[in-house]
Amino acid sequence: MPGLDNIKLNGYKSILDLDLKLRPLNVLIGANGSGKSNFISFFKLLNHLVNENLQNAVAKSGGANTLFYFGTKNTEKIQFNLRFGRNSYRVSWEISDDSRLYFSSETLGFLGERYDTPLLVPLGAGHFETEIRKESKRHSNRVVIADHVINNLNGWKVYHFHDTSDTSKMKQACPVNDNKYFREDASNLAAFLYKMKKNNPENYNAVLQTVQLVAPFIRDFDLSPMELDKDKIRLKWLHTESDEYFDSSQLSDGTLRFICIAVLLLQPDLPYTVILDEPELGLHPFAINLLASLLESVSKKTQVIISTQSLLLLDNFEPEDIVVVDYVDNTSKFRRLNSEDLTDWLDEYSIGELWEKNLLGGRPK
Repeated sequence: MPGLDNIKLNGYKSILDLDLKLRPLNVLIGANGSGKSNFISFFKLLNHLVNENLQNAVAKSGGANTLFYFGTKNTEKIQFNLRFGRNSYRVSWEISDDSRLYFSSETLGFLGERYDTPLLVPLGAGHFETEIRKESKRHSNRVVIADHVINNLNGWKVYHFHDTSDTSKMKQACPVNDNKYFREDASNLAAFLYKMKKNNPENYNAVLQTVQLVAPFIRDFDLSPMELDKDKIRLKWLHTESDEYFDSSQLSDGTLRFICIAVLLLQPDLPYTVILDEPELGLHPFAINLLASLLESVSKKTQVIISTQSLLLLDNFEPEDIVVVDYVDNTSKFRRLNSEDLTDWLDEYSIGELWEKNLLGGRPK
């Protein structure tokens, strides 16, 4: 199964030194400010990196200095090494005289069956955007390491469905042809569902039936392009007790978020890695248990990384799925749980109860 096998990350925000092996399902727990969101923000940065939009993303995040552990006066470099399958991607970032983030090194790696040590492909130093795509174009007549790295980086997607305000993009009309992939903020929710209904009716029905478990009053979605502008589409739905069409603004925040989550997890072509920050936000307890079942099922097909503050959601997972994040000695520490260490406790308490009793860590100090 494609996905990220191991991540080493040094000098990034609150993370001084991280070496974490990842599994198909990874559930991050920890107190506010422990570093969970910083970990997830690193993957957002990778999404921008592979699309050669790193400098713009860094500027919007507050500038390069904010990315370094306690700033560049304390940390000279941000370094990371990602291992996925037989490939690896290593980068070292430093800050330039004009306060921009630049690559002081960038290296691709491949460990084949015939190699005792990885084959390394250095991409140079001093550049401000990745050289991976240029490396791919240099060998456009054949598949090279760069292509595998690009595909994987593109396949690790961070999703965020928290904004359900009146100005939320998921509530607005979107281009009907904006359906190549499900966008990270669900801004093309209606267009993507429209395509799914036409091309993948089994997946569409699975989404609808799953949503109906949480919102049984939804008979179906109305996914017709807008009458006055056929190039645009907006999410509407039918009530079980009425022939009237209702707008997405007439759904509760939790219901709308759950629709987004169902579309994401039940789509026909899943990303290599799905990354979600507190997906339980605003959900009813029944919906949280259903969310856990979806995550467990999807993790058999693709890798899942989530952070959560929900005791109820946590109760649905095995200890080995859970990574505890603590802020200790001014740095974020990541530790995966082990069933053997909790055998006696689990005879009497659930995982959520153990966390609530502060027996797992990941609580405010």
